[in-house]
Amino acid sequence: MDSISRITFRRFLIGQQGLWPGRRFEGLNGTTKAIQQMQGLQLDPLNIVARSQEIALYGRVLNFKLEHLHQAAYEKRGFFDYGGWLFMFPISEFPYWRLHMSHRKAQGIYYDGMYKHPPAELLKFVLNELSERGPLGNRDFGGEAVKTWSYRGRKEASIALFYLWLIGEVMISSRKGFDRIYDLRERVLPEQYDYAAPEAEAEDFFSRKTISHLGLVRESTWRTSLAGFLHRDVTREEGRERIGRLIEQGIASRLRVENLKDGFLYLNSDLAHLSDLEAGRIPDVWKPLELSTQEEVTFLAPLDMVSARGRAKQVFDFEYLWEVYKPIHLRRWGYYTLPILYGDDLVARLDPKLDRKTNTLHILGFWMEEDAPKDECFANALGRGLARFAKLVGANEVKVNSIQPRRLQTQVRKMIKTMMG
Repeated sequence: MDSISRITFRRFLIGQQGLWPGRRFEGLNGTTKAIQQMQGLQLDPLNIVARSQEIALYGRVLNFKLEHLHQAAYEKRGFFDYGGWLFMFPISEFPYWRLHMSHRKAQGIYYDGMYKHPPAELLKFVLNELSERGPLGNRDFGGEAVKTWSYRGRKEASIALFYLWLIGEVMISSRKGFDRIYDLRERVLPEQYDYAAPEAEAEDFFSRKTISHLGLVRESTWRTSLAGFLHRDVTREEGRERIGRLIEQGIASRLRVENLKDGFLYLNSDLAHLSDLEAGRIPDVWKPLELSTQEEVTFLAPLDMVSARGRAKQVFDFEYLWEVYKPIHLRRWGYYTLPILYGDDLVARLDPKLDRKTNTLHILGFWMEEDAPKDECFANALGRGLARFAKLVGANEVKVNSIQPRRLQTQVRKMIKTMMG
């Protein structure tokens, strides 16, 4: 396959991420399968209505409950938390990540204005505390405060704990709320994964994952992404050699996307899906268990792979900015704005907030694209999406006064009432 249309490009990315044409995973087991399909789930502590990772799974997993993520990751030990941009990855990948961790260890940790290694005595103390006392969080350690501010922790022991996590000596055993609870690696990691893969094997693994993580990756940015996975520089020459090897081995291929200048890489294992989509078919394994995104909209998480960091513009020609860190006067939309997926397109955005005292979901703002549909079918799909979202976050009522035009608001209310009773 030498080239694909823009619609195939879009449908492949959202389908490969488990978002389209509807939810094809279900319940706790489906939560595990969804994260595996996504290749990784970015985590964030903010909880305005639900956390970004929970919203991401709501859009992919039928009958998803907030506790399913904790169960899948920390009780069943299906995943582990790791990285500067905090992600949850399949636990089976841990042996490959040991290479990344070894590079972190060689580099040290950035604090107090430079890269450095915490004192050996402090590291020994933290490890002994975990060994003797069991799983502990930052709050469980005393000790001296850091001399300069660090978002990694306010105490020297917290910095040491974070460093030990980065180099793989400790792992996140569980969480209380979003607070990390650490324990020794050997007490968290299943025995069959407690080893380091050979360097060449790990580098080959991440060469493939750099593509699979994004579904399709621009050849011009593949090298930068690989460098992030390996936590070391990857020269242009090394990047060209590795791409050439992937192609020679029949693992990956190049293609062009209609009206896009850059070339892309895809895994040959995805060729059948691309061929189906280019022919106007939906891959059989993607068919939804219940309603499609044409029948019920999905709200995308702020950090969702298909729309975050400029991909919404590239894939959907949809401008999306997560404005939580912007001052109010600089926000174009709202504090926690979520894109709305309808069918295979992003057509609108809304700013939700949950009042936990009254269990009311407030839609503080609603903005539609100029070419977005405003008919009854869209109104019903939006209403169904809001009703399901309200159920996820435990809301008994949804306030939609901000939804305009008025006719759309009226039909949305009607559908929400039908769905919620």
